[in-house]
Amino acid sequence: MRSTTTMERISRPTAAMLPLLLQITILPSALAFAPQQQRRPPSTAQPSPNMRQSSSSLDMAGGGGEGGEAEWVKALLDAGGGPEPGKFEEEMKMKGMLGPNKGRGNPKLNANSRLISWLENEGEVYLSESSTWGEAPHPLAISTETVDEITNESSGRGLLARRKISDGDELLKIPFDLCITRKSARRALGKDALRDGINEYLAMACQLIHEKYVLGEASSFAAYMGVLPEVEEVNPTFTWPDEDLAFLEGSPVVAATRSLQMKLEREYDDLLAGPDGLVAKFPDRFPAEHFTRENWTWAFTMLFSRAIRLRNLRVGERLAMVPYADLINHSAFSGAFIDARESGDWLFKDGDEEIILYADRGYRQMEQVYISYGQKSNAELLLLYGFALERNPYNSVDVTVSISPRTAEVAAANEGVEADPLADEKIDFLEGTGRERTVDFPCYADRYPVEMLEYLRLMMMTPEDTRGKPLEDFDFSRTISPANEAAVLRSVVAAVEYQLGLFPQTEEDDAAVIKDKGMFRLLSYNQRMAVRHRRNEKRLLKRTLAALEKQIRNKGLDVEGLKRAEGSTLGEVLKGETRKQKTALEDRLEKMGLPVDLK
Repeated sequence: MRSTTTMERISRPTAAMLPLLLQITILPSALAFAPQQQRRPPSTAQPSPNMRQSSSSLDMAGGGGEGGEAEWVKALLDAGGGPEPGKFEEEMKMKGMLGPNKGRGNPKLNANSRLISWLENEGEVYLSESSTWGEAPHPLAISTETVDEITNESSGRGLLARRKISDGDELLKIPFDLCITRKSARRALGKDALRDGINEYLAMACQLIHEKYVLGEASSFAAYMGVLPEVEEVNPTFTWPDEDLAFLEGSPVVAATRSLQMKLEREYDDLLAGPDGLVAKFPDRFPAEHFTRENWTWAFTMLFSRAIRLRNLRVGERLAMVPYADLINHSAFSGAFIDARESGDWLFKDGDEEIILYADRGYRQMEQVYISYGQKSNAELLLLYGFALERNPYNSVDVTVSISPRTAEVAAANEGVEADPLADEKIDFLEGTGRERTVDFPCYADRYPVEMLEYLRLMMMTPEDTRGKPLEDFDFSRTISPANEAAVLRSVVAAVEYQLGLFPQTEEDDAAVIKDKGMFRLLSYNQRMAVRHRRNEKRLLKRTLAALEKQIRNKGLDVEGLKRAEGSTLGEVLKGETRKQKTALEDRLEKMGLPVDLK
């Protein structure tokens, strides 16, 4: 951020000036203050009791909320009622929010200042702390050092409210032309190399390497590249060494991590390596010394943790790296999302597009501002963003439910195995609905998915349950029979207990490690994050077990002598099953549009 001595300022309005300011609506210049056509409605989201974020940085700019003169004058008053320009930074220094040496010689501050200058010069983004005609002072400031409120872990840069912010205030406007997209990548590296239809992630990864490592300071994006972190500052699990991953043994995130690592290797080999790769075909644009596997990992670390899917562009959804906006931190309790709109005022649009952000709630001065990265579990956050939340209402643990096809052929080939009369019909039903025989379902702290119960009700059907009817005649969202429901719930219990048994340590073991603060601090950041994550997964699974047992009791399914469906059906939880078609986490990543099938 530029120092206050280099910024233009106007004096704070006095009480006598306000009537004059409020009477200029009849002037032609009043159109500059007209309200925006699109305005995000106020959100009912509540502030987070725990907002652990990625170790990214944040610079943000703000407009004038509704854009009208009353809003602008209100912003002037709010700014004027606070400290003089530059005083806010002094307060941040006193609180240690500008890093070591209180900002003096801090390379992060220098990088921030360079980024802000680039945005102002190249995109005409108004980021000044002072006011001018038509622009209120932007309400945000950058802290280079923030700390998680619960774990006390460093969370890198953060965005603070310079003054009071109201729900619905416009915080950010960035021209779409400053973003890195598939289109910009094809323009930078050639449409003959990056063909039409290439995956967005792959194209943008190539441009990131091109701008940072090939062009360096000659890049038009050099200021933006300067604020992007290194891999070790983000630490998603797909970059962890084996000794750190070992701390996650038993967690489903390990399998997803290994799969993602292999997938990225294959993507590199298919696109860049070998005699038919881009490095061999276009060595001048894809020099081998820069398009390395290490830099490929860095590029995907940036994309997975920072790229934003914009959903309201004229051409539809697009993935973009948005300078300045992608530095903002995440809260699971935020209702604010970054999106796009056509730029211009409420009467006249100029045909261009811009990135926008509105405040989803009010903020006090010095309070950190957040957005939501989406409703993500800790496994997703740890895999792609390098952090997990102690309090995450969307946290879940994948539980595997597998079936063994007891067809007549299987029964004949295996002594003691009883054939299921409905086996073939169940297999046909599964194939018709697109389900696999091994399925992962996410279990949450307060619920488990209805889809899992529907799946198991089908699998546990007996001829007594069907009474001669075909399977497609049944509504599997409802209880089929007491015996069927008992078998279903007991199968879920067995699956959850099996998942708990995969962890080599107990929840109590993890709690003891965390409680010994001296020893806990001797672990690396990744290892501390792993211990917390695996403990939270065990807690969640135990709550799921308690909910299941309560449901079994409430439904009267725990009585002695109740005939169960198992033994004569297709349904069975497979112990030790490790090869799965697709995990629930992998399915969610696929829906995000990632180029990873994790198989």
